Amino acid sequence: MIVKFSFVVALSLVAFGCGGKSGGGDTDGGGVDSTGPGGDDDQPGAVCGNGVLETGEACDDMNTDSGDGCKGDCSAVEEGHACGNPGDPCVVTHVCGNGLVEDLEGCDDHNTNSDDGCSSTCVTEPGWKCDTPGIRCSAALCGDGIVAGNEECDDANAATPGCSATCTLESGYQCTTAGSACTATVCGNHVVEGTEQCDDMNNNLGDGCTPLCVREPQCSNGTCTAVCGDGAIQTGEDCDDGNLKNFDGCDSACKVEFGFTCAPSTAVEPNPLNVTVVYRDFKGNDLAASTTNTHVDFENVNENQAGMVSTTLVSNKPQLIDTADYGAAHTSIKNRTTFGQWYTDSALAKTVASTLPMTRTAPGTYVYDNSAFFPLDNKGWSASTVPAAEREALRSTHNFSFTSELRYWFKWAGNEQLEFIGDDDVWVFVNGKLAVDIGGVHSEQTGSITLTAAANTGGTSSVSGSQRGTAVPLGMTLGGTYEVVVFQAERHTNASHYKLTLKGFNTQKSVCDDVCGDAKTSSQEQCDDGVNDGTYGHCGVGCTFGPRCGDGMIQGTEQCDNGTAMNTGGYGKCKPTCELGPRCGDGVVQTNNGETCDDGNTIDGDACPANCQAIIGRSVSSGPTSDRATHATR
Repeated sequence: MIVKFSFVVALSLVAFGCGGKSGGGDTDGGGVDSTGPGGDDDQPGAVCGNGVLETGEACDDMNTDSGDGCKGDCSAVEEGHACGNPGDPCVVTHVCGNGLVEDLEGCDDHNTNSDDGCSSTCVTEPGWKCDTPGIRCSAALCGDGIVAGNEECDDANAATPGCSATCTLESGYQCTTAGSACTATVCGNHVVEGTEQCDDMNNNLGDGCTPLCVREPQCSNGTCTAVCGDGAIQTGEDCDDGNLKNFDGCDSACKVEFGFTCAPSTAVEPNPLNVTVVYRDFKGNDLAASTTNTHVDFENVNENQAGMVSTTLVSNKPQLIDTADYGAAHTSIKNRTTFGQWYTDSALAKTVASTLPMTRTAPGTYVYDNSAFFPLDNKGWSASTVPAAEREALRSTHNFSFTSELRYWFKWAGNEQLEFIGDDDVWVFVNGKLAVDIGGVHSEQTGSITLTAAANTGGTSSVSGSQRGTAVPLGMTLGGTYEVVVFQAERHTNASHYKLTLKGFNTQKSVCDDVCGDAKTSSQEQCDDGVNDGTYGHCGVGCTFGPRCGDGMIQGTEQCDNGTAMNTGGYGKCKPTCELGPRCGDGVVQTNNGETCDDGNTIDGDACPANCQAIIGRSVSSGPTSDRATHATR
């Protein structure tokens, strides 16, 4: 049975008087006649802001300010608010941080943090887009000059290097001001800038920071201190992927980021493996007598001589065994002082920091092989800025007379192999102890070492090579992290060959993965609900957005869907739940929104017009009838 409730509004246009008052006018000097012109039933005019709900007012919160829930003239309750007792402040009806975009909210990412795209008051921040309620916001556009989301930089597409087309900071640059061109960093100025991990203002290796401003492990007797970003997982670190970037699974504090799993691995092997190397260039002793800063140990005397250096590093460098004049017995090196200049900075040396690109030839095996090893051609003392009489390159087409120092860290698992083939001096130290000795100025020779754990020796390693054929105790323990150092010198202008092979010298660093299907939306996923089957309300395969409320398409049980930005609720709008909000035609007279009638449809020609504004003198319905209800708008 259908029951209809209706009422009739009858407005009289007939003027009448009462109490002996007739004609027009207000007898009390400011009231409004309730009976129309000429009446004597005057009422005081409504005063907005007095805290009293009077005729014609929808609310009154004791002020005439707009934006606080009650319009400044008290004519309507503002969207997203509710006003209770007259005189009381209106209240916000939406809850920022609940994961739903409600009322006047522009976004809601399930928190009330600012600077993440959606502000603490649920307003979308400049440069961001917040596509789905409850999901993190992302950068609106790479190139808009605003660093947002996972962007590391945004130079507004400046035609200069530093910030890539995907808004990733390029190595060797800093981008300090969004929207402006990036600038090159200066490694060695004692300021950590841009992609630099550290800057200790020196050219030393093995002190925790390379001359290329990359962090190094700090290890002693196999045990390392935690240095985030050095690529070696140590106690106190959840992960270490060899960098200080965020949003890649292991953050700049070496903590696993939300939605990722990180595990130690040696399976991921780069190709090439770029190992930091430091070259120091010298002027040979044979240059003209007028040449300044020549070095007596270079281009002087040929001598094949092993056993010149101490069997352990001293202050992280090799040391000549004799302190006095070494020339009494051997003429290729003058003394400990001159030898000490080979691998340190001084006025005699020009230092050049670089990397040695080692090619992956097999799993766990890297080789650098160059039969014309001249890394300092057109650099160092051979550069064009050096006076012609002092250029090392004058004697040939290549720059001779230089040293190199290379350091590499590995986790000792057993059976690691190192081989070096080259001419002139080579010393290899493992865990600070001499393992390969090919000293002197000589033709090409070979030295090698295999790090096998001999029984009951506490980590003794067997060595085979041209100069050493006995076991060398290195004091290592399986599972510890150790350093291998290769010192080399090119001291004669005949040839230069450098071949280094590292086999099994792997380091364990973190490999992180954002597992699609773990119900955790990582920084590299759009969404992840653990189902990811692409059905309505679920994420799609590959952790992308699936069909959902807010995608702008009406589907499933949705009554409406204008897209996330428009599904804000309020009068005449679609709710965040994709249900129709209060509106003309819903059968409820919304007086606060100007309706004077609502018969459950938006059809003209019946009791209530399509705009829900009653026609004077016409009977209107306060609710839908059985035949009108079918026309209710969705």
